[in-house]
Amino acid sequence: QVQLVESGGGLVQAGGSLRLSCVFSGRTFSYYAMGWFRQSPGKEREFVAAISRSGSGTYYLDSVKGRFTISRDNAQNTVYLQMNSLKPEDTAVYFCAAAHNLYASAIPTGVLSYDYWGQGTQVTVSS
Repeated sequence: QVQLVESGGGLVQAGGSLRLSCVFSGRTFSYYAMGWFRQSPGKEREFVAAISRSGSGTYYLDSVKGRFTISRDNAQNTVYLQMNSLKPEDTAVYFCAAAHNLYASAIPTGVLSYDYWGQGTQVTVSS
């Protein structure tokens, strides 16, 4: 069974940075595309960023392009989300997710495309 454990959330002032990490275990990491989602109270879970199995392809929510960077280390079974120039509207619980995919270049963006989810880590950006 796949397990995902996120870390790195916290409280930061607007304009600051945080780096989220997600450690994957239980299966072969390189067989999975990885994604980050977020959810605020009263809102649906929202796609933020995703990366292909090899790491060669990435995709982002428009509002985070140029500020967030997703990356992965297949040797360390870890996916990262570097978040810079944070804004109060980035405040949410951030979830890591894994999608088993036969295609190395696939970059899934839908919630239903993902098979496993972490427990989430809170990110709060103060104004």
